[in-house]
Amino acid sequence: MKPLTVVYVEADGVPVPSWVEQDLQQGGVDLRIQPCTSEEELLGAAADADVVWLYGNPVITAERLKKLPRCGAILRTGSGFDNVPVEAATRQGVIVVHTPTAVFDEVADHTIGLLFAVIRRIVPHDRALREGRWERREHIHRWHLRGNTLGLIGFGRIARSVARKMQGFKLRILACDPLLQPEVIRAEGVRPVEMESLLSQSDFVSLHTPLSSGTRHLIGETQLRSMKPESVLINTCRGPVVDERALIRALQEGWIAAAGLDVFEPEPLAPTSPLLEMENVVLTPHVAGCSDISKDSFWRLSVDTLIRLAEGRWPDACANPGVTPKWSLRR
Repeated sequence: MKPLTVVYVEADGVPVPSWVEQDLQQGGVDLRIQPCTSEEELLGAAADADVVWLYGNPVITAERLKKLPRCGAILRTGSGFDNVPVEAATRQGVIVVHTPTAVFDEVADHTIGLLFAVIRRIVPHDRALREGRWERREHIHRWHLRGNTLGLIGFGRIARSVARKMQGFKLRILACDPLLQPEVIRAEGVRPVEMESLLSQSDFVSLHTPLSSGTRHLIGETQLRSMKPESVLINTCRGPVVDERALIRALQEGWIAAAGLDVFEPEPLAPTSPLLEMENVVLTPHVAGCSDISKDSFWRLSVDTLIRLAEGRWPDACANPGVTPKWSLRR
């Protein structure tokens, strides 16, 4: 059998571990590593590739994909795939694969961590103590967990992990996901609702949707104004899912009470952003998926995915499962 030709498009200075190259070679994959800083370099490197492998944030546009007629799959190492034109790939018979299971527990943990940091006011307490102030009475907590409602927008792996971990706190948990049957949500002990109901009923709203044309600015002024004035918004998915200007107004004018944010629109967060001056916001720099084991998990799932493709098997995580692929793959 002819080896599967894979071009690793390296744009963020992430070296490939030696064991990755060895395992892929043994699995029938011809790996080529190509640093790319321009469209010309990317197209030249991937011209005869069966698979384009993106690690980090190099971008494949619809126009660039048209110039890669041999490409049958794009592997994006990571949970998101917003740097890949999924609809255009589907039209061209190109499978879009990613590795969401690598860090779903880490992102779920970080989501919960942000929520706790906000509602327990951990950051201002810490800051006050470091500045020599013992302010037990000044920082009265505005929230509690037991009996309140957590709303999850999107109910994929990460949201389900959040739901399972938070059920022990005796919260009422709601979820909205138009791509899932209600029975799938109910099976997790979570109540399926429409987004309007979720926003109006939830004390805490957490976002877990991929970024696409349909989810960009999914949360804007209308949605923020429909939330409770005492509610908290948590975002660990993608920054542009939220209209950041509207969110800043919402936090300044009291449409909602607070937010915990790991992602922003755009990134990195500008040093002049009003979010940096707000006491009712906890911020982290897009690190929700990071842990001592996450990088190894990304590599191992990527290697497993490429070997599955080389063996003619359907990948585990596909962003466009309805695609008619160029290759014959066993599901």
